[in-house]
Amino acid sequence: MLKFIKEIFTWWNRQTLSTRIHTSLYGAMVGEDDFGNIYYTTKKNEGVKRWVIYNGYADSSKVPAAWHSWLHHVTDSVPNNEIQKKSWHKNHLPNLTGTDLAYKPPGSLSNTSKTQSENKHYISWDPSSSENEK
Repeated sequence: MLKFIKEIFTWWNRQTLSTRIHTSLYGAMVGEDDFGNIYYTTKKNEGVKRWVIYNGYADSSKVPAAWHSWLHHVTDSVPNNEIQKKSWHKNHLPNLTGTDLAYKPPGSLSNTSKTQSENKHYISWDPSSSENEK
C-alpha cells in the first residue's frame, strides 16, 4: 500500500503511477543494467522513444555510459552487460555528491575525521610574536 501511495505522490522513488500505466501500454522492455535500472522503448517504430525506470532513487548519473548512448539515440545497438572490459576500465559509480559517501578531501570543513583536526600542518600567525619585531 505504501509503495502505491509513493507512486502517486513522488517522482523520485522509482516511477509514478502514470509512468507505470504508460510503460505497460506503450513500452517494450529492452534490457537492464548492473544497477537494476530497466530500459524501455516504444512498441511501435513510429517516433521511437526510449526511457529508463530507475531502481530506487531517480538519479541520471546512475545510467552507465553505454546505456546513456542508447537512450540518447547515439547508437541503436542495445548494450550488452557481457562486454569484455579493458584492464583500465573502472566500474561505473553514480554521483555521490551530497551523500555520506561523498569525497571529503583533507582540510575540507565537511571532513570531520579526528586525525585531520589533530594533525595541523601550519602554525597560525600571531602579530604580537617576538619573531615579527625585527
